[in-house]
Amino acid sequence: MSPASLRRAVRTSVSGLPRTFWWLWTSTLVNRLGGFVATFMALYLTLDRGYSASYAGLVASLHGLGAVVSALGAGVMADRLGRRPTLLVAQVSTACAVALLGFVRDPAAIAGVAFLVGAASNASRPAVQAMMADIVRPEDRVRAFSLNYWAINLGFAVSSMAAGFIAEFSYLAGFLIEAGMTLACAVVVYLRLPESRPGSSAAAGEAEPDVGLGTVLRDGRFMGVVGLCFLVALIFQQGSVGLPVAMGNAGFSPADYGLAIAVNGALVVVLQIPVTRFIEHRDPRRLLVVSSVLAGYGFGLTAFAGSVGVFALTVCVWTLAEIVNAPTQTGLVVRLSPVRGRGRYQGMYTLSWSVASLVAPLMSGAVIDRFGAEWLWGLCAVVGTVAGAGYALLMRSLPVGEPHPARRPRRPEPAPAPAAAPVPLPVPTPEPAPVPGTGAGTGAAPVRPPAPGPVGPDPVTDASALP
Repeated sequence: MSPASLRRAVRTSVSGLPRTFWWLWTSTLVNRLGGFVATFMALYLTLDRGYSASYAGLVASLHGLGAVVSALGAGVMADRLGRRPTLLVAQVSTACAVALLGFVRDPAAIAGVAFLVGAASNASRPAVQAMMADIVRPEDRVRAFSLNYWAINLGFAVSSMAAGFIAEFSYLAGFLIEAGMTLACAVVVYLRLPESRPGSSAAAGEAEPDVGLGTVLRDGRFMGVVGLCFLVALIFQQGSVGLPVAMGNAGFSPADYGLAIAVNGALVVVLQIPVTRFIEHRDPRRLLVVSSVLAGYGFGLTAFAGSVGVFALTVCVWTLAEIVNAPTQTGLVVRLSPVRGRGRYQGMYTLSWSVASLVAPLMSGAVIDRFGAEWLWGLCAVVGTVAGAGYALLMRSLPVGEPHPARRPRRPEPAPAPAAAPVPLPVPTPEPAPVPGTGAGTGAAPVRPPAPGPVGPDPVTDASALP
């Protein structure tokens, strides 16, 4: 691709999105650039503080539990209080909790603050996704979600590399830098992002029912999608949970794992935008089926890997599935969500990934210890196939482009026709009196009046003419 073609492709990918979206995108990028704590938490607890690996695992689990707890609560806040207040509360709370985590020393206090960090940092996700759905046109949402996912991965790739250098200097500096960058995100939200929550539809004359968590739970098709999201998330979590353990048991070093997993971040950064241009207007049902199966069999191929190069090749396969699945799945959640319930629906969707982050370590550890890594990769292939079949069955009744019933525009009722002006009734023209002998009124043809002649006395009626 020539430089001119590349510039044209990039311009096409980023054009047409509102300015508010780019401020939200900037906030996401800055937030992920400062994401140091999740990267070196285990090293901080074991090397710097001297705690056991079991304790480090407990703290990591509590961090994930906080994310699970906050997912639904943050979704409710985004719908009730608004997207902007939820983002501000989440980011300020995250900054305070991260800074505090760098100073606490008691094991119980560290575990408790780690729970708060997980809850606060995850609370912004439903609000970000709901705001993005509010401000971006429906036809541009897949592209917008893809660009946001690209910012997340770019920030993660940079922060992961920087975390190692910062940790060598000072772990406390890493905590404080993340706190400062999270506060910078809050400043961006406060200064540049207006509230986007749709107002009361009653004022617009629309009868939209209230949306609560019960509404979300009773939405059978959406909850089916959430369950399938959970299965796909279990697969993708193995990249950071099962893969390093399996490579370690096979005799590979941490550097080998780092080299293989670095392919994931590099491919997302390089391919996310061009792949999005390819899938943007394609049927999301097929994309979800293909990406689910591709993810399962991408990890399934890991069972045949015997070198770092083959491991990297398998990473390429499931990374392509990740690039396709992430924006398509988020866009589907928006399509299935009512306007006034986007926060709650996005919170339930976020919950599926948070629960998967808790279950995946337990699942991978138990399977590897009892049956071996090959069984884990085979199980991933089975789960991916089940998820793909589930999407095919669940989405077959969803026409392309169908919005949630509460998001369908109301058909305008025809305006009453203006009252017509009264039409005056025709005035009947008086008929001339029938002339005797003419047969008037009997159906005979009327007699033409005599031609006008000289005016003179009527020989019949003028009395002066009588003898």
